[in-house]
Amino acid sequence: MVTSSGGARVAMAAWSTFAAAVNVFLLLALPRVSHAQTFSFPFLQPESCGHNQYFDISALSCVPCGANQRQDARGTSCVCLPGFQMISNNGGPDIICKKCPENMKGVTEDGWNCISCPGGLTAEGKCHCPTGHILVERDVNGTLLSQATCKLCDENQNSFTVANALGNRCVRCEPTFVNTNRSCVCSEPNILTGGLCFSSTVNFPSRVISSARYGEPGMSFTSEWFAKYLQSSAAACWVYANLTSCQALGNMCVMNMNSYDSVTFDACRLFQFIFENTGLRTVHSISFWRRNLPWLFYGDQLGLAPQVLSTIPLPTNFSFKGENQNRKLKFIAASYDVRGNFLKWQTLEGGVLQLCPDTETRLNAAYSFGTTYHQNCEIPISKILTDFPSPIFYDVYLEYTDENQHQYVWAVPVLNLNLQHNKIFVNRDSSPGKWLLTRRIFLVDALSGRENDLGSQPRLTRIATQISLSIYLVPNTKNGNIYPPLITIAYSDIDIKDPNSQSVKVSFSVKYEMNQGEAQVQTDIALGVLGGLAVLSSLLKTAGWKRRIGSPMIDLQTVMKFLVYYAGDLANVFFIITVGTGLYWLIFFKAQKSISVLLPVPAQEERLVTYVGCAFALKALQFLHKLMSQITIDIFFIDWERPKGKVLKAVEGEGGVRSAMVPVSIWRTYFVANEWNEIQTVRKINPLFQILTVLFFLEVVGFKNLALMDSSSSLSRSPTSYIAPYSRILRYAVSTALWLVIGSLQIMFFAVFYERFIEDKIRQFVDLCCMSNISVFLLSHKCFGYYIHGRSVHGHADTNMEEMNMNLKREAENLCSQRGLVPNTDGQTFQIAISSQMRQHYDRIHETLTRKNGPARLLSSSASTFEQSIKAYHTMNKFLGSFIDHVHKEMDYFIKDKLLLERILGMEFMEPMEKSIFYNDF
Repeated sequence: MVTSSGGARVAMAAWSTFAAAVNVFLLLALPRVSHAQTFSFPFLQPESCGHNQYFDISALSCVPCGANQRQDARGTSCVCLPGFQMISNNGGPDIICKKCPENMKGVTEDGWNCISCPGGLTAEGKCHCPTGHILVERDVNGTLLSQATCKLCDENQNSFTVANALGNRCVRCEPTFVNTNRSCVCSEPNILTGGLCFSSTVNFPSRVISSARYGEPGMSFTSEWFAKYLQSSAAACWVYANLTSCQALGNMCVMNMNSYDSVTFDACRLFQFIFENTGLRTVHSISFWRRNLPWLFYGDQLGLAPQVLSTIPLPTNFSFKGENQNRKLKFIAASYDVRGNFLKWQTLEGGVLQLCPDTETRLNAAYSFGTTYHQNCEIPISKILTDFPSPIFYDVYLEYTDENQHQYVWAVPVLNLNLQHNKIFVNRDSSPGKWLLTRRIFLVDALSGRENDLGSQPRLTRIATQISLSIYLVPNTKNGNIYPPLITIAYSDIDIKDPNSQSVKVSFSVKYEMNQGEAQVQTDIALGVLGGLAVLSSLLKTAGWKRRIGSPMIDLQTVMKFLVYYAGDLANVFFIITVGTGLYWLIFFKAQKSISVLLPVPAQEERLVTYVGCAFALKALQFLHKLMSQITIDIFFIDWERPKGKVLKAVEGEGGVRSAMVPVSIWRTYFVANEWNEIQTVRKINPLFQILTVLFFLEVVGFKNLALMDSSSSLSRSPTSYIAPYSRILRYAVSTALWLVIGSLQIMFFAVFYERFIEDKIRQFVDLCCMSNISVFLLSHKCFGYYIHGRSVHGHADTNMEEMNMNLKREAENLCSQRGLVPNTDGQTFQIAISSQMRQHYDRIHETLTRKNGPARLLSSSASTFEQSIKAYHTMNKFLGSFIDHVHKEMDYFIKDKLLLERILGMEFMEPMEKSIFYNDF
């Protein structure tokens, strides 16, 4: 125990000493950073290094190789020169090379040994064997031979072997050589194509076009891939029913945009030839799918698209809410490489068909049912060429589960906008009856655009720049049934010049559609009914206007007035229809469980946009009419104040004085007129509060999210989730609903609370008129207007403060009469319909006031003109005052209440013939 403990203490002391020594060494050995030191160095690329240099991946610079060495193929290390063997190799320059002796000038394939060669040497100093021979350097057990040998592969019937591509092993001949010629040589008259040998007696088209069509008709060039493998794939598919060859032939047809020409034997014509001569052996009872062949077309005749797209619904249901909700579109694809090999079944989630990069959550949102999806971006050509050196082909299906929980897939048709049928772009026609639907798609084809060498840069690259997935809802469905989805794809041909500076815009979208015919019919019915009511309303307004101007004749002015009224009423009709339509889509789309309605697509919203534009334009016309009506209103302030006594006044020109009535102050009239101007801006809705509140609920609370084209009714969205585009009809519905609700609440608050408990501007103005002893006589029409009775119950208002306070106190204690026009009443506001005789008398007095019009600086400033105006003012004031006081029996009036129907219609049934009529306006 003592010995063991002592040993531990010794070991610990030794370790402490060693650690301290290491720390001292590090402190002394590590360089210190100088304040003047820079952190830059020359920029070099591996290609800039010489043949006797390699690129040091640590120092990022060119470093010389050792003696008897040169740069390797990658440029990041060194290898021995021809005729030198390696003694050691630790990478980089740490290689030792030794010259081979004269009798063993060759170097083995691995470079570690020298060997005597039976023939010549290659440029790398390796042994060379004739064609058909393989090089043998070691024994069966790996023992190095003193001299390499070249062995001829046995091509006889028992072996049928040839040298492989590397020349180091004998392999069996390609089966088509053996089957056709019973040897490893494809001799005439047999046909050698694509590394395969075919008999000349096979009934197969010998004139094959190996060109790939790009762009508009007529633009084509010879594709190296087509030249090598088109005829061989077609022959192998036709003669041997080779599955991968048939798939490869189908891929070449798809690479050529499924374009079909009955004259040219290109890829699709060859495929169609094999399809027509295969027989009636179908796959899964689908007439368009033949055994051993890929399914590329929905028939070769135009007009089958409507039958495929809108005849048989998918046997599955979709729903947004509930226990059995189904909100996921389960798209899967069978993927193939360009040589026809089946790769795998794969789901489209994760951005399989989406070239634009994004998070997985946002990419997968494209397949959430009811979510309108749109994604676009710009991608460099260099990235596309790097990510897609060889095209991948997809046959897309929609997976579903039937009532018995069995899984099935439904083929998804494709509308290729670049497809040419006999040199006509049939799929660009607006009529589905002229479409030719296909099946297989790809994203990028940088292979068929290579002309002379498959390893070179492509001359042209074909990219799927627009992919759109369309979902169509079955009409009148209540359970969320849809027709087969449609993939619409458009390719762009990019002329490759400088991939690093070129880019391409791509997009991917998912849209949902339903037949809007029934909704449009209902909208048209509502428009017709409400439009008829608008005509009736406009006729009533025109009739009321005719009665108010006292003209029974129907003239051009009457017609124009009717059209203006009808414009305003029709604007209201359009507004009601658009708001009702928007609220319908908002409520029924967002709140539905089993899907029965889908939002209109932007093209289907054009009618709503037109209605909104019409409503705005017609309301603008109504606004101008209202503005013109307001600026032509006659307003006269009747001053009831009477002079108090007489004063002595000097008379000019006469040199004396005389007595005159004390003038009545005009300032009360000016003050009331100014208050009248101010109350014209009084509104029951505060515009600033209205706008800020609507914006608050839209942006802060999140009501704007209700306008997104998805099924969610949530007011908040996660920043990491996909944000669908906004629907114009939902944005209109949400914004107008908020505007109307907040506006209605303001009106209710103003009428119920503000006017009752805070202030009523109109009532205050009436009180001011009464305190100022001034009435307001207003004519909005020739024979119709309004009257505010402001005659003071105290007889005069031009007094001092003490008398004013005493008058108010008497009125508060009911020691004087009430303010109303009729004794012992409070009615001070009236709607008036004056007789034609009264109007004629009014016009005669008013004519002297308006005889001189225009700016004041242009009017005559003579004393006589001014005095005439003053005289006319006093005459009008006296006339209207006497009219109110029933002085003129031939122009008298009477007071009555309006009927309820008169108030509703906004017109008067009784025409003022002999007497004017004052209607109580409470």
